[in-house]
Amino acid sequence: MDTFMTTSRVLPEPDLYLYTSVSTPIPVHASILASASPVLENIIMSNKIIKISGVPYRAVIAFLRFLYSFRCREEEMEKYGMHLLALSHVYAVPELKKRSVKAVGEHVTEESVVDVLQLSRLCDAPDLYLKCVKLVDDRFKKVERSEGWRFLQNHDPALELDILCLLDDNDNRKKRLMMRKRQEKVYMQLSEAMECLEHICTEGCTNVGPYDVELRKGREPCTKFGETCQGMQALIQHFATCTKGNSGGCMRCKRMWQLFRLHSSICHHHDSCKVPLCRQIELKRQEEKRKDDGRWRLLVRKVASAKAMSSLSLSNTKCGFNKF
Repeated sequence: MDTFMTTSRVLPEPDLYLYTSVSTPIPVHASILASASPVLENIIMSNKIIKISGVPYRAVIAFLRFLYSFRCREEEMEKYGMHLLALSHVYAVPELKKRSVKAVGEHVTEESVVDVLQLSRLCDAPDLYLKCVKLVDDRFKKVERSEGWRFLQNHDPALELDILCLLDDNDNRKKRLMMRKRQEKVYMQLSEAMECLEHICTEGCTNVGPYDVELRKGREPCTKFGETCQGMQALIQHFATCTKGNSGGCMRCKRMWQLFRLHSSICHHHDSCKVPLCRQIELKRQEEKRKDDGRWRLLVRKVASAKAMSSLSLSNTKCGFNKF
C-alpha cells in the first residue's frame, strides 16, 4: 500500500484500481475518491475503471495523497505544481486547484511563463494568467528569447496575439495613468496658485498686498506658500508695470490674465473679493452671456475640486484627524 494512503482513519481493503502510464495499477478506495471528486464519482459509477495518463506517476501519487489526506508535500507541489493544477481542474478538486495556482505562480520564470500561460488559460485560472502576463510585460526581452515563446509563435499564434494585445492595453493604461497624474499635479499647482493669490490680495505678503494693508519692512519670507508666493508676487508686480500687457504681446501678462480669470470662475464672493478684476471679469462674462468652452469648464471644475480637497486636508491636519 502506497504512502498516500497514510491517514488517521482505519481503511478497509482497496476495492478499485487506478491505471497510469506505469504498468502497475494503483489500489485505491472508491468511496474516498468519489467523496473527494464529483468527476471521479461519475467515472466510478459508470464503468469502475479509472485511468490517469499524460502526467508523471509521482504527480498522480501526490494527487491521490491530497484526495486521501487533503495534504500535499511542499517538494511535490514545487515539482509537480503544473500537473497538479491540471489534475485538480479536470477532476474538480477546488482546494487543490487553489493551492496549485499559488505554488505555480510563486515559481514561474521567464523560461516557464509561456507554458504556465497556456495552462492557466486551459484550466480557467485568471489570476495566474494575469500574473504571467505581468511577468511577460515586465521582462519581455528575456521572455521573447525563451524556447517557450518561440514555440508559441510557431504553434499558438492566437495566444501570442492575445498576449501582445494585453501588453499593448497595459502600456496604454500606464500612459493614461501617468497622464492623469501629471494633470492632477497641474490642478494642485493651480489650486495652490489660487490660494496664494487670495492670500497676497487679502493679507499681503513680503512685497505685494492690498491697498488697505501696510506691509511691514523686513517681513519674513512667506512660509505658507514658499517659492510659489515669491513667484506670484513677482508676476503681479510685472503685470502692474508691463507696457506690453494691453497689446497682448507679453506671455507673463497672459498668464496672469488666465490666473485672474480662473480665480473669478471659482470665486463665490465677487462683490467682496479683494482679488483684482474678480468682479469685473464675472460682470463681463454675464454681460456678454458668454459660455465657457468645455475644456475651460473642466479645468475650473478640477481646480475647484483640488482646492476643496486641499482645504479639507489642511482642516483635518489642524484638528488632529491625521493622527488616526
